[in-house]
Amino acid sequence: MKKLILLSLMVSIFSKSKAQTDPLESIYNIKINSLQEKPIDFSQFKGKYILFVNVASKCGFTGQYEDLQKLHETYKDKLVVIGVPCNQFGGQEPGTFKEIQTFCEANYGVTFLMTEKVDVKGKNQHLLYQWLTQQEKNGSSNSSVKWNFQKYLVGKKGELIDYYFSATNPLSDKITNHIKL
Repeated sequence: MKKLILLSLMVSIFSKSKAQTDPLESIYNIKINSLQEKPIDFSQFKGKYILFVNVASKCGFTGQYEDLQKLHETYKDKLVVIGVPCNQFGGQEPGTFKEIQTFCEANYGVTFLMTEKVDVKGKNQHLLYQWLTQQEKNGSSNSSVKWNFQKYLVGKKGELIDYYFSATNPLSDKITNHIKL
């Protein structure tokens, strides 16, 4: 009887400690809408890399849309590029969903996935960016979004690989070397 009670107690302690120490949340459970206001299911991208980029139409880095599109076209079998409009840096993404979509298509031929406009920092930070920037959620590292066109690369199993500041070109070896493997 004592052995049974001890075993039960050990199982209970192990179960609680595992739940309390496991910091990972799955990126595949996060909900966000597309620019067309339709839900995006990240689990459909299992087995592919995902590059999240907070984008803005009136930024000095806006020209990166062209290289993001090239990246999307070059690695479409291995990588999903997702643009995440944000107006938190210098008010450089003031447009409506429709205006953002029209701008991206007309000026850069963007065909990669774009989400609804969200906050990537602060008290209203979207759950996606909480996951991307908080180690207790992504299990990898803490970061903060410094400016438009900061990039986050997620691996084929949903793990955060790394993040890259705005000045890093989307076609940089820092990013593509992961995808080429």
